Amino acid sequence: MSSDFQIYGIKGTGSRSSERSYFTIDIHFFWKYKSFLKQIFLTDREEVGMKVSLWSLFFFLSLPFLSSSCMLYKKGTVAATASVLEDVVRASYRQSDLRTIREGTPAYLMLLDGMVEAWPDNPPLLIAAAQGYASYASVFFEDQDRDYAILLSAKGRRYALRALELKGLSEPLERGFDDFEKDLRLLGKKEVPTLFWAATCWGNYIHLNLDSMAALAELPKVEAMMKRVLDLDEAFYYGGPHLFMGIWFASRPPIAGGDLKRAQRHFLKAIELGQGRFLMAYVYYAKTYARQALDRELFTSLLNKVMQSPADDPPELTLLNTVAKKNAQELLGRIEEFFE
Repeated sequence: MSSDFQIYGIKGTGSRSSERSYFTIDIHFFWKYKSFLKQIFLTDREEVGMKVSLWSLFFFLSLPFLSSSCMLYKKGTVAATASVLEDVVRASYRQSDLRTIREGTPAYLMLLDGMVEAWPDNPPLLIAAAQGYASYASVFFEDQDRDYAILLSAKGRRYALRALELKGLSEPLERGFDDFEKDLRLLGKKEVPTLFWAATCWGNYIHLNLDSMAALAELPKVEAMMKRVLDLDEAFYYGGPHLFMGIWFASRPPIAGGDLKRAQRHFLKAIELGQGRFLMAYVYYAKTYARQALDRELFTSLLNKVMQSPADDPPELTLLNTVAKKNAQELLGRIEEFFE
């Protein structure tokens, strides 16, 4: 979930009211000329077929208007719901009760599914759904129920890929890497949220499917997307692009492109850009870099830093920082296992 979630397009009540007026004008037009039409076509009672034809003609001519009106109504409903949903999401960011979040998230995800079905060509909405599924999978099920986490992350990935297609990256899965990278260069700074969150959700799916050669083959595209974000806005979401690249370089062996020195530079930059307040950066720094570097002292100091820092500074990071504290406590309990 992200504070950047917005629905572009039709505004709630204004759209609904204008859409109702549009439909009402059509009905009034028909009834205004109903008597005239009857005089022309229905003067002879034997011409029952003509009456049926008239109503059939009206019905079929009205279909485009009714369909358009219905679609406008759905989009207006989605936009109005999204306004309320943004408030719910913001409130959840300030929540420290993980059990409440875990039990409430399924309803949130079902609501997003319905909104996407009503408005399937809205990239921000698709990204919100992708984030929801990917986050729910990684936070609550990655260690407890991996198979279910894979199912959730796969759905998040599908939403992310659809959002990318709407932004101009056609067939992101099937497209050759060179063409994919060429299309990426056409996207500017305004597409950073879509690229960042799509890459994050896609990367989460790959992380849960490391035993799949097909999933691993998708890694270069994810890396290219995040590098593009890094070029466009390195500070986005508390230095998120640098954090991603730090994890990227620290979690792979040298033969596969891993590089601990580059990883450390990215982690330190992410912490700098996030002003040390995004505690998950410390957790990933310890979990990936410090463990790989066999640096027990750094591992311990980073996680103790998380435990000693307030979760609600800033308030909108309370939820993620609470998750960071939970992860840090669990990792500290496994020090002897990691550094035998």
